[in-house]
Amino acid sequence: MVLRTALKAVDGKLWSNNRVRIKPMQTEADLIYAAYECQLPEEQQDFVNPAWFSIGRAYLFRDDNYPCIIYNEQMAPIGFINLCKWLGEGDAYSWSYFIDERYQGRGYGKAAAQAAIQILKAADPGKPIKLATEKCNGRAQRLYASLGFRQLLELDGGDIVFGG
Repeated sequence: MVLRTALKAVDGKLWSNNRVRIKPMQTEADLIYAAYECQLPEEQQDFVNPAWFSIGRAYLFRDDNYPCIIYNEQMAPIGFINLCKWLGEGDAYSWSYFIDERYQGRGYGKAAAQAAIQILKAADPGKPIKLATEKCNGRAQRLYASLGFRQLLELDGGDIVFGG
């Protein structure tokens, strides 16, 4: 099944938890927020693709990418996430995301990851989720392990891969 089609069929209630709500990008304001206003600290900028890269990928490969905005409890935009088909070895889902530097350290990253897992599992309960991170990004590695992912033997380029 096409990822975009599967995600559109997921119950809207599953797109949120007690901390965050994930909403597909739909407006020019969403695009401006993701590409320009949502910022990472300089030391994290090499850890993730910029939003414009994921948005461009979604334009070119629409069926396999679903760019979204992450909102907090007050419905303020706090981050960007692209739910996507895993591009590496094996058939799986994945995501690329980041939380705006103004909202980091408040548990929003973990809450957004938990919501992404919930959404992707609802889209296809039998499909695994794989996540890649740089070897030097210990923060992401600890987060993925705390969510039940385990480090796999495969690499994605030079990145470590976690599966769950």
